[in-house]
Amino acid sequence: MSSHTDAPAAELVVLLDETGRPTGTADKATVHTTDTPLHLAFSCHILDDEGRVLLTRRALDKLTWAGVWTNSVCGHPGPGEDPTEAIVRRAEQELGTRVDGIEPAVPDFRYRAVDDSGIVENEICPVFTARIRADLAPRADEVCAHYWARPEDVRAAVDAAPFAFSPWLVAQVPRMALYNR
Repeated sequence: MSSHTDAPAAELVVLLDETGRPTGTADKATVHTTDTPLHLAFSCHILDDEGRVLLTRRALDKLTWAGVWTNSVCGHPGPGEDPTEAIVRRAEQELGTRVDGIEPAVPDFRYRAVDDSGIVENEICPVFTARIRADLAPRADEVCAHYWARPEDVRAAVDAAPFAFSPWLVAQVPRMALYNR
């Protein structure tokens, strides 16, 4: 009989210096505070075969930006994990789906934002697009709603009501060819 506990391993995020070089790791569960260190993330906008983009509404019990509409999937690559692998992993974990055709959209995206609760997001966060290849089965603790929208409608909604969307989506949309055709 084993004497150790079988607790899940901590999910690690990659800490970065101001130039974007890795400086170490931290437990994701403890890194997002009122003084969040700069760390690596990714953001992905998933498209269907009709060219619509998947918007997701963050679960109401999320630590930051609860209930806010945002892009399809976000996350943090683990130490040594390729961003493409991280996107595939998070699409499965968060949305219960498979994606492929992952392409960079805004490779130099970086942002810092403060939630109404005071929690800070401080990320170097390359942005990607991907194609959905299976039905959606979102996890309720991640996503409370989702909607397939035409890119031009997303752009119009973000322009008209930026307060209804995550600050990273608001900053990404004007920089992405997807929304500016």
